[in-house]
Amino acid sequence: MLKTRKTLLTLALAAAGVSGLAMADTEQGVPASVEEQVEVIQVRGFASSLFRSLDAKRFSDIVSETISADDLGALPDVSMADALTRLPGISAVRTGGQAAEINIRGMSGGFVFSTLNGREQVSTSGKRNIEFDQYPSELINSAAVYKSPKASLIEGGVAGTVELETASPLRNAEQHSFTVNLRGMYNDRASEVPDGQSVGHRFSFSYQGKYLDDTLGLALGYARLYQPSVATQFIGLAYNAQKDVTGNGQPEFLSEGFEIQHRGGEETRNGYLASVEWVPVSNFTLKADAFLSRFDKEAFARGFRVKLGGASAAVGNPVLNNNSVIGGTFNRTSQSFTRVEIVNDDNRDFNKVNSFGVNADWDVTDRLNLSLDVSRSTASSDFRNGLLWSLVAEDANAEVPVLDTNVSISYLLNGLNLPDMGFNQAAAFSDIDRVMVSKYGIYPYVNSDAVNAYKLDLSYELDLPVLRSIEAGVRYSERRYSNDRSVFEYGSDGAFLSSQPPLRLTQDMVDVVDFKGKFSYFPSYLAIDLDKALNAWFPQGIPQPVQTWGSGNPDVINSPTPGVGPNYSWSVQESGRVFEDVLAAYLMANLDTEIFGLPLRGNVGVRRVHTDQSATDLANVGGDPLQGAQFIVDEVGLINGRYAPGIIGDTYTHYLPSLNLNLGLTDSTQLRFAAAKVMSRPPINRLASNTAIFISDDGEVSGNSSNSPFLRPFEATQYDLSYEVYFPAGAFVAALFYKDIKSFINDFTIQEFDFKAAGFPVPDQIINEDGIPRATFNGAFSTAVNNDDGGYIRGLELAYTQVFNFLPDFWSGLGVSGSYSYTQSEVNLVNPLGGDPVPMSFEGLSREVLTATVFWEYEGFEARISGRYRSPFVSTQIGIDEQVTNFHSETVVDFQAGYQWNDHLKLLFQVNNLTDEPTKSYFGQQAQTGTLQFFGRQYFLGAVYVF
Repeated sequence: MLKTRKTLLTLALAAAGVSGLAMADTEQGVPASVEEQVEVIQVRGFASSLFRSLDAKRFSDIVSETISADDLGALPDVSMADALTRLPGISAVRTGGQAAEINIRGMSGGFVFSTLNGREQVSTSGKRNIEFDQYPSELINSAAVYKSPKASLIEGGVAGTVELETASPLRNAEQHSFTVNLRGMYNDRASEVPDGQSVGHRFSFSYQGKYLDDTLGLALGYARLYQPSVATQFIGLAYNAQKDVTGNGQPEFLSEGFEIQHRGGEETRNGYLASVEWVPVSNFTLKADAFLSRFDKEAFARGFRVKLGGASAAVGNPVLNNNSVIGGTFNRTSQSFTRVEIVNDDNRDFNKVNSFGVNADWDVTDRLNLSLDVSRSTASSDFRNGLLWSLVAEDANAEVPVLDTNVSISYLLNGLNLPDMGFNQAAAFSDIDRVMVSKYGIYPYVNSDAVNAYKLDLSYELDLPVLRSIEAGVRYSERRYSNDRSVFEYGSDGAFLSSQPPLRLTQDMVDVVDFKGKFSYFPSYLAIDLDKALNAWFPQGIPQPVQTWGSGNPDVINSPTPGVGPNYSWSVQESGRVFEDVLAAYLMANLDTEIFGLPLRGNVGVRRVHTDQSATDLANVGGDPLQGAQFIVDEVGLINGRYAPGIIGDTYTHYLPSLNLNLGLTDSTQLRFAAAKVMSRPPINRLASNTAIFISDDGEVSGNSSNSPFLRPFEATQYDLSYEVYFPAGAFVAALFYKDIKSFINDFTIQEFDFKAAGFPVPDQIINEDGIPRATFNGAFSTAVNNDDGGYIRGLELAYTQVFNFLPDFWSGLGVSGSYSYTQSEVNLVNPLGGDPVPMSFEGLSREVLTATVFWEYEGFEARISGRYRSPFVSTQIGIDEQVTNFHSETVVDFQAGYQWNDHLKLLFQVNNLTDEPTKSYFGQQAQTGTLQFFGRQYFLGAVYVF
């Protein structure tokens, strides 16, 4: 039977009579005589959770933050991302109004390493960082953020490591416990979005039980989330063209355009948990865990997209912000293809996450412990990006419809507010006799990621003055990632084709949609029923996407229409496999001694990490068989002989020393110091080898070579110093940190890149399906390198928790918990998406992050209001492609109230995003609007039943 030892903080809280006590399994205990004198009062509630977290922080051997639940299924947050943002120095990036990615100490999610029950987790995103919204908080028992590493922790988190833990049923205080959680959800902005759903729900069930004289434990859990999502948004697009609009001989930067859309959809998440723990003899424990998550998203975007036409458009009355055009009148020319597209996009994303593990823990002797862990983590994502675009015709009822080329667009950006704009075709956007569907496309991204890991750890207790124990271990992992692209396109987004004629809409296919609220002055548009439109357009069945070179690829030797048609070589070149094998070993000494009569604990160690990474590759050898060129057949039988397939990669070894010291200044204060060398590998998808070029319908050539199996990890040396004060009803912590960055991956984009001069096979012109030739012209080329220029990230963190139990009875449950962090960095990256390259901060870095919670508990009633503020930061937005932009500061406020009806039933009411805080971003300067997105408030009403 496992025993729980009470910590010093637990005893202090008990002695003070605080209505929420910390109970933790720690390395430090107290004399039995003291334990017998203290009555331990178990009270559930938010304060209890806070004290558990403080207890874990106080007795941890590294710098860490912890969230703890009283019971499995008791965390109130929608996902673990929401829960983690309560911690000092932690902030979140909202996607669709929900926290999905977390930032730690000013560093983005790509530098955050995550484990589940100590095991590496893969992601459906193709990156290293997991998507926390796929992990139901109801199935997580605790979460810890390790801000300083130790040698025994798996490497990978420069920003920090997030450790999620599921229940250990033999440690549960009750013999059998059941928790049922049911909540309904309502979004108050759903009525503004066509087909927006306003009502959703959350349901969870969990069980923990102990059998056979507490030698066999079982935990089971299920959590379901059905959550509609809605948003109304304006998104500006990157400044990727140049034109002399002022006549001074110097070109100015032009935006590609902008989007004004309604977004909506449904998210359905089903999570499953099972854990079996067996102690056949007192010195051996065998535990098996399984965690599964199925997260499906169906989303739509409806509205219109403005394509300003680039350098070939006629520009009048330009308004400038420095050297970038932020307003003016754009008219279509015979070369510019200036247009307004009526957008009806439907995206579907089917995600699966599986995590399995078996751990055997054996106390070989009173001093020697062995632990063997075998695990497998898999993730797969099938994202289908589908679009249905329409253009304005002169007369949609004509026998041969003609595109209305009389296009004039006037606009003026208004910084972090909605822009002014006007369209000469505005009345036509909702006119069934003018709008015709011109293009349908679907672009699947099918990813799979899996890691098999084997870990053996040894610890040996010593009877020495300084060394308490030594630990050593070895870990081997095999990670395999794959990405498969495919495509189907019909029609054109810039013209009406006779070979693939546009679709005339009928009344039963459409609804006229008006914008509401702040967006009400934008033109109405036609929302199109996708299924009805496609069934009419493709009566024989909708063709499915394929991975293909494209009939217009100049290197295809058996094309039915040589030189005519689309070039889809990117679907082959962007598909591939990545292989990563890691062998790591560590040696660590745990310290327990005194210095100047003060207790000193900690650890010192080193971790050796050897990495072998490689990827499949298609080398452009110009068709030379002596250099390995082969005939490569795509899924439709087209043959390309230009490339030599192979596998390329790199190997490297890192030594990662670490030191953690904790000096007890008094019984209630301590001083921590930590130093370590850390690393974060590039996102797994960035290790693919896939240089690809694209030629748009307009003839613009663009390219991407931002992935490479030769990219090396991000490296840093970091230092932490913290002063911690614990008192009977709370704690105060002040911490300083410094990260000396040695290298990082620098992404950059070259505008008007000369593709021919760089050796890319670019034709002088393309001929579309209608036989109309268009001259090609140079666009942007994106790439990345390991940059040796480093710099520092440094900052200050303050955290304070206090329960005012000294107040009169009614107010004795009042408490506060808050944190403040200040972070600065000399690392400045360059962002060219707003025109002139603009220095920007490290991605994810907010100079200031503030969290504050005020809570009150009294006779079964509890209420709390929480606010999270983060100052401006840099992150990515989706605007046709992924764009790096500056995000404006934001404050997100949540409210929760509950009433403990009896020992079993608790009623809950929650409001998320109480102030309806939007997301706002810009390109370098606020005058150049990026995103203005409004999500609405979410209301939850429900109950938790424990028995």
